[in-house]
Amino acid sequence: MGSAADPARNGGFTLVEMLAATLLMGIILATLATITAQWLPNWNRDVAVLQREKKLATGLDRLTADLAAAEFVSAGNGKAPPVFDGDEFSVTFVRTTLAPNAGLGLQVVRIAETDDEGGSTLVRSTAPLPMGASQGFDADDLDFTNPVAVITAPYHVSFSYAGPDRAWQDDWHGKRLLPRAIRIQIRDSATSALLASTTSTLVHAELPASCAWTGVVSNCPIGNRPGTPAPVNTNAQGAPVSPVGAGVNSRQ
Repeated sequence: MGSAADPARNGGFTLVEMLAATLLMGIILATLATITAQWLPNWNRDVAVLQREKKLATGLDRLTADLAAAEFVSAGNGKAPPVFDGDEFSVTFVRTTLAPNAGLGLQVVRIAETDDEGGSTLVRSTAPLPMGASQGFDADDLDFTNPVAVITAPYHVSFSYAGPDRAWQDDWHGKRLLPRAIRIQIRDSATSALLASTTSTLVHAELPASCAWTGVVSNCPIGNRPGTPAPVNTNAQGAPVSPVGAGVNSRQ
């Protein structure tokens, strides 16, 4: 009577089964590699686009906040125009110092587009407001330092300016007023297509600080502009006087 077959000798895979499993695994891996090779570049491109758009949005936020903070500071006597010079590709203005531990003060800011190997870059640089600026100075003679890239390629930035008439102009040179608004146009460097990121910002300051003082209107650029509220008249003691001549009573 023959003995039963040993189960241990019948376990495992045959050589043919192993070759078939290896071939099947190779086919699966090749298919996955083909799909990944087609999908990964699109993924990387989309991630790069999102990163560029996020960087552009951050740069625009900083740029609009910077321009909106322009101060009405004259380089000379009270009748001199404010320190503000803008053209299509650059703008120079004065604002409160924006730097860690810099303390209170004013600085001259220049935002201009420069070209390098990577394409056009919008760069912000600063210079301290010269001492005795009331005697006048030329912003072109200042030593601008601390350059910071605000918006980089593949974006191209241009500026335009609007005054009280709300008409956009390509430059703003030697005006008696600061612009009411500044428009920032963003274009694709490769196609020159205008992007939806184009925006504008209002300039907060319109008059020198002295124009806010009671009774001071002689050196204010828009003191006689139509539609501007009439200045407050004062008597010899400095108290406000009504338009009909009667004193305005106030509680002590």
